Parts: sequence; structure tokens; C-alpha cells
Amino acid sequence: MFKYSLLLVLFPLLYSCTNAKISSVPNRPNIVLMIGDDHGYPYFGFMGSDKVITPHLDKLASSGFLFTNGYVSANHCRPSLQSLMTGMLPIRYDKRVDSMLFANTSRMRFRSAIEKENYERDFRHNAMSHFSTLVSSLDSIGYRSFQAGKWWEFHYENGGFSHGMTTGWSPEDKEDGATWFSKFMGGEGLSIGKKTMKPVFDFIEEEEAPFFLWFAPELPHYPFDAPDSLVNLYPLDTYTISASEYYANCTRFDKTIGLLVDKLVQANKFENTLFIYVNDNGWEQDYDQEFRHDSLRWHNGGDKGKLSVFDPSFRTPIFFSWSNVISEGKNDLSIVESVDIPTTILDVVGLNYSFCKDGSSLAPLLFGEESAVKHNRAIGRVGKVRDSVDMMGRDVEGFWLRDKDWFFQWIRSENIYQLFDMNVDPMNDIDLSTTHPDLVDSLQNKIIEWESSF
Repeated sequence: MFKYSLLLVLFPLLYSCTNAKISSVPNRPNIVLMIGDDHGYPYFGFMGSDKVITPHLDKLASSGFLFTNGYVSANHCRPSLQSLMTGMLPIRYDKRVDSMLFANTSRMRFRSAIEKENYERDFRHNAMSHFSTLVSSLDSIGYRSFQAGKWWEFHYENGGFSHGMTTGWSPEDKEDGATWFSKFMGGEGLSIGKKTMKPVFDFIEEEEAPFFLWFAPELPHYPFDAPDSLVNLYPLDTYTISASEYYANCTRFDKTIGLLVDKLVQANKFENTLFIYVNDNGWEQDYDQEFRHDSLRWHNGGDKGKLSVFDPSFRTPIFFSWSNVISEGKNDLSIVESVDIPTTILDVVGLNYSFCKDGSSLAPLLFGEESAVKHNRAIGRVGKVRDSVDMMGRDVEGFWLRDKDWFFQWIRSENIYQLFDMNVDPMNDIDLSTTHPDLVDSLQNKIIEWESSF
């Protein structure tokens, strides 16, 4: 396969032949990674919704290359976000963290079990500092970087960012559970898009070097407290209360994208910016579903959203838009994964991405290579599922598999499995596992083979 990391210096020549508007194309674009928080895949205009208003995302998606069958690596946010930084699936990342932790604790002496437990917890909070990351690689060629929004890895520096908003917590913070958990999720970073855009705007204005922006507002994530002007776009004679409030937060997120694009245009940096969109996990909220009576479903997205094991739990649109470089209006149905994003970014800027063990570069698809390989299967591990006692979920050992025709879930620790025909049942309402026992066996074997590769 012809590597697009070697093709970048030829972009001006290549695109001057195919697009008269192109006279020169920069080697190293600014990169904006936009991450939706609990944003289900059906709830975008560009994904076909006539109920949810997302004009700014629609415009970006239509201006670039859209993968409608994207998948995230987990059914909740932290492991999904870790994959975007490390290019590793959660199963590999967790095994490496466990291995490092075992190596450390086996040669250390602790005065008590509590001291050991505290050490292990603190190590896991800061574990990403021991990994090569997307951002640290970009830093090696002069990129500046900014973390804004959700970030679970204690401090922005643990991901390799040069600038950021999340700066950890103190022992005193942990005495107040609500304060600590807010700081655990991102601290000041969580204000972006909800209270302010100024830190991001200041960074954009001040940076002359190419930059990478991690833009992960806590939207449309609960609490669903969008301004009345947005809620009123979804009147209760058409929408349920839970749909109206959730969709308003979807539009609220979209408005932050509009503000971000406007700032880049004003700063004369839009044309040389690669925009990428992905969700952290899925969500379920049809316009006529009401979940406010059930806090578990209300806070997690119906029965098929966060911490569940269905296709909507993991599916996300993924798009790449780079003005005059990536062709407009491209839609692709192949199955791709969010872990492909860091690999693709590094390939585009000409960097080695060998540490991204589980991702494939999508650059050949983005830039139209006829022999580009397309993938038609995604497999993932599940470590947590819904629990009526603990809103954060209970620990399980489970897996999911999506191929061209089927979605399969297997909670091995509880001997639960279900099979859904994606051609006729995309929301996974009809379990066909009992009528296709041979297929169930085959998919379980594929998962076991996949698991053994880590």
C-alpha cells in the first residue's frame, strides 16, 4: 500500500490536478479533535435526523469524509478517551497498566494494605504518563497542544499536552465527594462550552505553531440544562420532556462547534485545520421516549445507551474535514473504530505510529487510494454494565462484535449472549441467538481468538 505519510509533500501537485481551487496545501495542519459526550449516533442532522438541529456539525461533516459506521472502544467514556490518546484498545491498555503496577508493587514495601491500595489508585490515575501518546508524538515535531473538556487522567500533562485546563486534585478535595468527582472528570476543563470558550480562543489566537486541540465539552451529557432558547426548539407537543432536554443539549454542543469554527476563521486558521469528530459512547433517546421517571435510564440513555451492550452503545459517526484537501461529501459504510483516529492523524503528519497497536490508518481512504483496505468487523471488551445499585455500573467480563450483518453481545461472566440482525434491527430489539446457535458459536470463537492476541 502506498503510504500517505510519504505523500504529504506531494499534496499541492496531487490536488492541483483534481481541484482547481488548490494552489498549495500545508504539510502539517492544525488538528481539532471534537469529542461528543454521550451523543448517540442517530441524533445529528448529517446522520439523517429530522428531529435534532445540528447545522454546524452538519456543515463540517458534509465538507469532508464521513464514516457512518464508526465504533468506540468501550460503553463508557474513560476507556474510550484513553484509546484516542494511546491508539490502544482498553484490553491492551489495562493489561499494560496492570503489568507496570505489578512490577512496581512487587519491589516495594508498604506499611499497610491501605497504603498499598492508595499507591495503586494514584498510579492508575496517572498511568497515562507512562505511555507514548498522540500528543507527545505531535510535540516531537513542534506541535503545541491544548486540553479542554473532559479528561480523566489527573492532569493534562499526563497526556503530553503543552497547555490545558485539567490540573488534578488535592487530598482535601477528596473529602468532598462531589468536588473530587468533578475534578476527576476534568475539573476546570468541564467549563468549556458550558460557561466559557475563552481559554480555547486565547490558545488559538496566541499559537503560531501548528496546534492540536482536544475539544471535549461535557455535552450533551447530563445535566440537561440548556438555555430555554434551545429547549424551546423542541416543543412538548412533539417531543417528550427527556427528548426535548437531551436534544437541546445536542444543539448546545453544536453551537460550541459553530463558535469554534468562527474563531478559527477570524484567526485565519480555518483553511489549514483538520477537523475530526467522534463520540465517547452511545445513547438512546427517540423523540417519543420518556425516561425522566427512571433515573438509571435518564442518566445513561435509555436501554441501549451508556453502560449497556448493544450496537447503539458503541456506534458513533466519525468524520474528517480539511478544507480543499479532503474531498467533500464522501460517505463510507465500512466499519471503522475510534482507535483508528490517532493512527490516522500521525500518518497524515508523517509520523511513525507503531505504538498505536490497535488502530489502522484511514488516510488511504481519506485521500482516495483505490487499493485502500476496508474493515468490516469490530470487536471489543466490556468491563462494566448497568447496575440498579451503582450508577457507575458493576464489573463484568464481556465482549461485543459487530460485522457487516450482525451485532453480538456476550457477557461471559454471567453466561448471557444475544444476537441481532443489523440489516433489519439496528436498534437491537429482537434477539436471534436461539435461532442461530451455529452462528453464536462461530462469533464466540472469533472473540476468543481476538482476545488471545493481546
